[in-house]
Amino acid sequence: MFEKRHLFAVDYAIVDYESASEEILRHARARQSFGVSALAVHGLMESVWDADLRRLVNKIDMVVADGQPVRWALNSLYKVGLKDRVYGPELTLRVLQKANQHGLKVYLYGSTARTLGQFQAFIEREFPRIDICGIHVDRFREATEEEDLQDIKKINASGAHIVLVGRGCPRQERWVANHLGKVNAAMMAVGAAFDFHAGTVKQAPAWVQRRGLEWLFRLVQEPGRLWKRYLTTNSYFIFLFLKHKLSFSK
Repeated sequence: MFEKRHLFAVDYAIVDYESASEEILRHARARQSFGVSALAVHGLMESVWDADLRRLVNKIDMVVADGQPVRWALNSLYKVGLKDRVYGPELTLRVLQKANQHGLKVYLYGSTARTLGQFQAFIEREFPRIDICGIHVDRFREATEEEDLQDIKKINASGAHIVLVGRGCPRQERWVANHLGKVNAAMMAVGAAFDFHAGTVKQAPAWVQRRGLEWLFRLVQEPGRLWKRYLTTNSYFIFLFLKHKLSFSK
């Protein structure tokens, strides 16, 4: 098992890429229902503000520190010694590498038909022993009860070991939490991984990621959509961190 530490509103797993991917594979190979989320500052702050989302996120078995600021905060407050974040797109590759070694079945849930097609082609090219056992294009709305039951039935009938969920944060976290105990697979909420590995969205350079400036790279790409989100979430994250740091030091 792994330790957890509470940061503002979310219980984060204290894991690295190797231990996280091994834990995922352990549940996947046994087809045990298991939830994973790679949660950065945006998802964390949404959980602070939304009590229902907070409840659902904390139902997820393993929430990993996707963003560098989240890692820095955990290290500063708890001295847990995380050497790197556990970035969703990179964790996805590590899991796919292990799934390829074991010839596992992977189901893709969410995103657009174009992105899913290109992501599937990427997986088939890079990890040829993986069986893409199903693809579900996002409805971009919540499923009806009947539709949801059909989705669950389809995923379980496919024999999927791993379900990669790319619905965007926090919709994908809600989906994973609500399907624990219903979908017999390891479910990973890793939305950006779909676009990055499909090649539909450009990924920030490694040096930008290491310095925790990926938000700035994305802001330059999509200023109209993201400026308000980052102004609000980043500012409040810093405020909460300083508040907690002061209380921890007393």
